Amino acid sequence: MSEAAGLPDAARQRLQTSPRTSDLSVDELALLETLDVEPLGLVFGSSIYHVGWQRARLFENQELPTLSQAMHTARSLAVERLEAEAAEIDADGVIAVRLVIQQYAWGPDLLEFIAAGTAIRSRGERLRPAHGRPFASNLSGQDFWKLRRYGYRPAGLAFGCCVYHVAHLGLTKWVQQVGRNAEMKAFTQATYSARELAMQRMGEEAREAGGDLVVAVALSEGSWTWDTNVIEYAAVGTAVARDAQRPELPVPQLVVGMQSGLGATASLGRFPSPPATGPGRG
Repeated sequence: MSEAAGLPDAARQRLQTSPRTSDLSVDELALLETLDVEPLGLVFGSSIYHVGWQRARLFENQELPTLSQAMHTARSLAVERLEAEAAEIDADGVIAVRLVIQQYAWGPDLLEFIAAGTAIRSRGERLRPAHGRPFASNLSGQDFWKLRRYGYRPAGLAFGCCVYHVAHLGLTKWVQQVGRNAEMKAFTQATYSARELAMQRMGEEAREAGGDLVVAVALSEGSWTWDTNVIEYAAVGTAVARDAQRPELPVPQLVVGMQSGLGATASLGRFPSPPATGPGRG
């Protein structure tokens, strides 16, 4: 392992000597070219983590902070290693980042956290945030293009998580609900509280990264190696900040689909007017 960036030697060799790779579509690549931005290669980060166990009261809604911290730390390690690979090739940032959690039969109490995306660099003004590290973003190539066209830049990937124990329903309450239509208020409150904690922590990370707001927020739920009443609520999005000088904003143009069943859509591009019809022109 390299002490400077914490990269395995095999990763450094791949980044420096292999042909450039990308998981961007051709459309995404073309849009990056209009911004004078080039893809530098596919970068990864990974952490296989043993997520421990924490006792919970059977009939009580409560967060399990030890597990919440473990899930956050594991994601952070994966993203930091992705950013380290991006820094190795002097990238401004990484777009289209995917965060994946996997379990393996050989380690049922282990979780692998993987971050992957395409590193990019501007040929003109550099796009690195003020903190000096490459940014990570879950924005697609198309969304990144729109973000830059409207005068924003990514500050970093922001995420928050909360592992929460949803109280078991006692026998008395269970009997009271049999055959009735009724809201399960304890369950509603538990899931509401857990989501709010995840969203709050994502917002705190966005502020620390220097973001004015968070876009492309995705919420997910998962029950991994724990009891069925223990659920993780996770929120992830891209923290963005306004440019000091905003560009001229593009004017949306109406585009009418030619295929049956397609309605009119709006495009952010500027299109030349069609040639005028005249004698001999259909």
